[in-house]
Amino acid sequence: MSMLSRRPERVFINDVAVRDGFQSEPRFVPTEDKIRLIDRLSGTGVAKIEVTSFVSPKAIPNLRDAEEVMRGIARNPGVVYVALVPNVRGCERALACDADEINLVMSIGESHNLANMRMSCEQSLSQFRQVMSLVRGSRTRVNGTIATAFGCPFDGDQPVDRVLWAAENYLNMGMQSITLADTTGMAQPVQVAQLCRQFREMFPTIPLTLHFHNTRGMGLANALAALDAGVVSFDASLGGIGGCPFAPGATGNICTEDLVHMIESCGVPTGVDLDRLLDAARELPGLLGHDVPGQVLRAGKRTDLHQRPIAA
Repeated sequence: MSMLSRRPERVFINDVAVRDGFQSEPRFVPTEDKIRLIDRLSGTGVAKIEVTSFVSPKAIPNLRDAEEVMRGIARNPGVVYVALVPNVRGCERALACDADEINLVMSIGESHNLANMRMSCEQSLSQFRQVMSLVRGSRTRVNGTIATAFGCPFDGDQPVDRVLWAAENYLNMGMQSITLADTTGMAQPVQVAQLCRQFREMFPTIPLTLHFHNTRGMGLANALAALDAGVVSFDASLGGIGGCPFAPGATGNICTEDLVHMIESCGVPTGVDLDRLLDAARELPGLLGHDVPGQVLRAGKRTDLHQRPIAA
């Protein structure tokens, strides 16, 4: 597998920390702090921000302020503001808040979908058809996420044909873009490159995003493999926070600032101001009450030089 045999003109970075990261935190992050962090992220150059999820407050208490957050942010016209939507009621709430994009998620591992969504895959697809009927005619775009695309912790590896089957279902409903999600951190680089190339062969014009977790330490390697396979859009989480609550042993998403640092170090522009991103990441330990796993935040950029030690 070659590394960056094709260098894209730009890679697009989407931050999911305020939704994917905050949803599982033991401490509720106050609404005004969420809004302030989103507004800071809006000025860093990221392409999208997944702001919240319009789920039942009983299911995810940490996102019970979804409407207040979505309505309280200062929208940057260069940023797409996304909301995850689990069902028709969630879609109605997202549309009422004028979300730029909604994200629909189904795990193609049946066991994980039952644990995460409490539905079979066919039931999820049925919900999605209702959501698409509701969205039709609005300005809101729809992205379909294929979760556990690289493996289910209960059912094991998923056949490529099943990933492509899910994508075809999504696109036939009218979804405009697709995300392949390594929800449980089971992906490995060779598998990632192969699946991305097969997806591109079947759907060459469809915008594709990759969503990796760093559960087994392969997140950035997987991102590099996807980049080499022609993918130019990636989800990541500020500070590396997050992780699927229905994945045994799961840790956080790949870290936004670490991903930007790696891609820019390889000579590929992201349009993201890394220093501003790191400034935003420094707020997280105070908001969450614990350290975050981001490496560049801890070690500094590779271009940061230090004073030479004085010889004794």
